[in-house]
Amino acid sequence: MKSACRIAVIQMSAEETKEKSISRALSQIEKAAASGADFAVLPEMFSCPYETGKFPLYAEPEDGETVTRLSEAAGENGIYLIGGSIPERDAAGKVYNTSFAFDRAGNLLAKHRKVHLFDIAIEGGQKFRESETLSAGDHATVFQTEFGAAGLCICYDIRFPELFRMMTDKKAVIIFCPAAFNRTTGPRHWELLFRSRAVDNQVYMVGAAPALDPSASYLSYGHSVIVSPWGDILAEADENACMLSAEIDLEEVKRVRKQLPLLLHRRTDLYN
Repeated sequence: MKSACRIAVIQMSAEETKEKSISRALSQIEKAAASGADFAVLPEMFSCPYETGKFPLYAEPEDGETVTRLSEAAGENGIYLIGGSIPERDAAGKVYNTSFAFDRAGNLLAKHRKVHLFDIAIEGGQKFRESETLSAGDHATVFQTEFGAAGLCICYDIRFPELFRMMTDKKAVIIFCPAAFNRTTGPRHWELLFRSRAVDNQVYMVGAAPALDPSASYLSYGHSVIVSPWGDILAEADENACMLSAEIDLEEVKRVRKQLPLLLHRRTDLYN
């Protein structure tokens, strides 16, 4: 099993049309592959305005245009692709905030429906209710790569450590988290949460955020980030559109877990 890999995080904002957003994403995926990246990661709702009323309007089935084109892009570029997230509509008409992951041949490896819906009302700050138009997923998501097992979650999921421990128990050594924190919670909690989940579970954490669009109703904090199992920030963006990349060594997960074997020291006899 290979240990060293390069991750490229594509920090972009949604364009004025879905077609333009997809085209921008495909162009960036091609650039990521050309730079030698093994993984390309898109942000949450990369092709849809982050507005509850827009989610049903942009929603597609699993075999819709966006997923099909992402699959083709992964295969054409020979790269693992974490397709950010899109509004996904199921056969019953329910809409989910869903992330799709593809292998180097474009095959679907996994899909994660956001488990924890972002319903908040911060005094003097952000108010948002995803549950107005979205339904919640119901499982932890882990998939296999040539570098080991990878976990997948979306944004607000990161605030629930139980979900991350489930992914770690399923052998995840790296966890991808497309996420659109806002300018109220982002400055306070973004870096803290990614470093905490990395240290709690001794995994690499990758956060892929939308770039700031000053004209949007929801202002993204940006700051895509890659964090080591020791909690070190290996790379972090500002709020502007960019491609963030870092080389990581999955053997570091083994070294950290050997030196500080907290996962072996868990007292599950008490927790349960």
